[in-house]
Amino acid sequence: MGFAAVPLKVDVKHKPHDKTWRSLETRTLEHAEGFKPLADPKKLDAYGGDPAHKVEATGFFYPKKIGDRWWLVDPEGNRFINVGICSVSPAKGSYKAKEAFEKKFGSDENWAKQTVDFMQANGFNGSGSWSNVELLSRAPLRVAYCPNWNFMSSYGKKRGGTFKKPGHTGYPNDAIFVFDPEFETFAMNHAKKLAATKDDPWLLGHFSDNEMPLNNDCLENFLRLPKEDHGYKAAWHWLQERKGAKANPKKITDKDREDFLGLVAERYFSIVSKAIKAHDPNHLYLGCRFHGRAKNCEGVFRAAGRHVDVISVNHYGAWTPSTAQLGNWAKWSGKPFIITEFYSKGADTGLPNDSGAGWLVKTQKDRGLFYQNFCIGLLESKNCVGWHYFRYQDNDMEDKSHPSNTVSNKGILTAYFEEHAQYLPLIKQLNANVYPLIDWLDKGGKVHP
Repeated sequence: MGFAAVPLKVDVKHKPHDKTWRSLETRTLEHAEGFKPLADPKKLDAYGGDPAHKVEATGFFYPKKIGDRWWLVDPEGNRFINVGICSVSPAKGSYKAKEAFEKKFGSDENWAKQTVDFMQANGFNGSGSWSNVELLSRAPLRVAYCPNWNFMSSYGKKRGGTFKKPGHTGYPNDAIFVFDPEFETFAMNHAKKLAATKDDPWLLGHFSDNEMPLNNDCLENFLRLPKEDHGYKAAWHWLQERKGAKANPKKITDKDREDFLGLVAERYFSIVSKAIKAHDPNHLYLGCRFHGRAKNCEGVFRAAGRHVDVISVNHYGAWTPSTAQLGNWAKWSGKPFIITEFYSKGADTGLPNDSGAGWLVKTQKDRGLFYQNFCIGLLESKNCVGWHYFRYQDNDMEDKSHPSNTVSNKGILTAYFEEHAQYLPLIKQLNANVYPLIDWLDKGGKVHP
């Protein structure tokens, strides 16, 4: 593979209903001047770690900054980048999907074996949120895994007041229940479940929730709660302490918003981290999968950095990750980050693609080009220790049980377990070259536009 001097652009839509396509600059391994990609992955250890640079082995995963780059270190002491897939679970909610599952796999055990083999053959070494870890653990080979324990949303379900939103849990006025005095006790009891896997070396770490509303309008949101609500009382008391007894909610400043949001985040992360580490001191706390406006809130990252081991972010809306934004996440938190959702949808599948946050592109090949472009941008940052692609399967239009996001081409496989043949080779090529590409970048290599 030689250097491609001709710039590459891909036609995209940010929202499916956008009237026109726009062409965005896209970089792939073809644009890495002087880099010679491997056709297949180099020799890796059982976890998918690179034994070329060995450091201390603890028997569990942990983060380590080596030079100016963050890494994960796997249980054998080898540097590790977690390349995973979300929702690795055999979705068979429709008759057609069940029929396809039986024809291809025949049993859950065969699905687990073939799926892990498929993942490893395409350069994936882990499963992300909402994966069927119990089934995957039955496979002869294994991959790292990251359960999501839904601390706040589980408490909200017990307490009452939450509701379903596309992709995550909704809270009254977007105000999480972090000031409820019962939450701390709930979290400690909820974390008892983690003790069952505290000695499992394949467990990468724990997510505590998904996409909570940690935004700069947090103070106003809490002040709009009923006056008997613990969240309202905490916000009003905080504002009076800050402004005096005659505090005026109509005169809130940006600094007030920023500081109160930091307080909310600090309380959440301190409570949850304490509970997680009390019952599982061996594994990583991976945060709560920031999304939306939270990605630009410095106080949220600072609070998280005091308590998590790795920052997790669901990253949509960027065709190429912003170098400045990625740098801010590490600067604000003092921790590395992992991207826990991103994807694109192809218009060539026959699916309507009118739901979901990912980019719309014209073909499966274009999806592969986006994957390479996005991941190259992550590796250039030196603060990214992995990514989880969203997701294993496309939505199944014949499965009417899911309340939202049912009609889109998000998967690496179709809803009926068929491979997207024009997509996978580009994914595999990038995944197979993660470690050599990092080494090349760190020696001054450039991926040109």
